[in-house]
Amino acid sequence: QVLLVESGGGLVQAGGSLILSCAASVTIFRVNAMGWYRQAPGKERELVSGITSSGSTKYADSVKGRFTISTDNAKNTMYLQMNSLKPEDTAVYYCAAGNWGSWYSDEYDYWGQGTQVTVSS
Repeated sequence: QVLLVESGGGLVQAGGSLILSCAASVTIFRVNAMGWYRQAPGKERELVSGITSSGSTKYADSVKGRFTISTDNAKNTMYLQMNSLKPEDTAVYYCAAGNWGSWYSDEYDYWGQGTQVTVSS
């Protein structure tokens, strides 16, 4: 069982920045892949960004150049630095963890409870 706890959400004006954190009960080397998803009201959950234990990363086209995913392996924590935020980034953000199959399928095994990000115009 892998426990994930997100933090760092909140209300920010358009153009502002936020850093989301995901504290995991295991190191990324135990799961091999982690990611950030988001779900806006009335919309399906979508992958925002992913990272592997080898450092490979991927991003949704809508956030490329604005968001950066990273991990601090000593703290078993994953981060999502979000810059130049837009109202359309408003959603509940979830962190997820899984194995190498998750990286390729975007289907993760473990999920956090989510943190709300609201971007005002």
